[in-house]
Amino acid sequence: MRIALDAMGGDHAPGPIVAGAVEAVRDQSDLTVVLVGDRERIEAELRKARNPAHDRLPIQYASQVVGMDEKPVEALRKKRDNSISKCWGLMASGDVKAVVSAGNTGAMVASALFNAKMFLPGIRRPGIAAIFPSHQGPIVIIDVGANMNAKAEDLYQYGVMGSIYAETILGVTEPRIGLLNVGTEEEKGTDLTKATRALYQQSPLAHRFVGNVEGRDIYEGHARVVVCEGFVGNVLLKAGEGAVEFLFATLKQELARLLPGLPADAGQSLVGGLSGLKTRYEYHEFGGGPLLGIRGACIICHGASDARAIKNALRVAGTLAEDRLNQQIVEQLAAAPNEVVADASGS
Repeated sequence: MRIALDAMGGDHAPGPIVAGAVEAVRDQSDLTVVLVGDRERIEAELRKARNPAHDRLPIQYASQVVGMDEKPVEALRKKRDNSISKCWGLMASGDVKAVVSAGNTGAMVASALFNAKMFLPGIRRPGIAAIFPSHQGPIVIIDVGANMNAKAEDLYQYGVMGSIYAETILGVTEPRIGLLNVGTEEEKGTDLTKATRALYQQSPLAHRFVGNVEGRDIYEGHARVVVCEGFVGNVLLKAGEGAVEFLFATLKQELARLLPGLPADAGQSLVGGLSGLKTRYEYHEFGGGPLLGIRGACIICHGASDARAIKNALRVAGTLAEDRLNQQIVEQLAAAPNEVVADASGS
């Protein structure tokens, strides 16, 4: 398996990015990671690593980088030799089966949009999926930032892609689908959510569509796939990350205050359990979010990703590239009645 990794993407690149690639190829004997970016800086990081598998860590030179604070489309047009575009070019040519980046999310999505042949047949706009915890097990939220101007057709396609991802990767049988909204009542929401709800109700997914889902109910897990537009999804994702950080930081402060009065064994057990619980919900464990709806596989990582997150992202990218996920997406979209797509396109 060959995967292109944007070695220059991320808040602290290329250090943790290259370190994650070294760990990944060390753990997976059949994996080759093409490191895309500044050759000198990448080689400097490889020299710091312990026994890197150089033969499975080739470097593809890219002279430019899209900064995290740059406007994606403008930067891609001005910086033609950037590492993100080089990664997509490697996948478009068939040299790699997947791409991974912790760089500018907008540039990752825009670079895919610039190359229409990277879309799966029938897909209007790709969407980013994220894994959230719930009382019923992991759930899929889609879209969390790829498409800020979604149409009802997009939200229907996200439900198709998200449910296949939940079945294939998370092992959820016939996952129920919910539409993120401000209330569960049918009349609640915007014109977009109302049109989307009607679309689901007349689609092949009607029997698995549970209707509107409020933000506070996501963690109950009644819907294992929650659909929303990219703007709302991105706010939800980052609010969730911030809430987790705040909660665990507060718990640690309280434990530190209480620990002097607890037996040493009990204190160590509490701290260890707290750390283990936090690990279960950190983005590092999932690596990043897949961009669904494109040929091949793409994982978009958090800008602050460390080596562990990158290693896990490469693992997940390989799994997606080897699976039948894309084939199933195309088949299910093709099975939708023509009137469903027509109604969606006009909404």
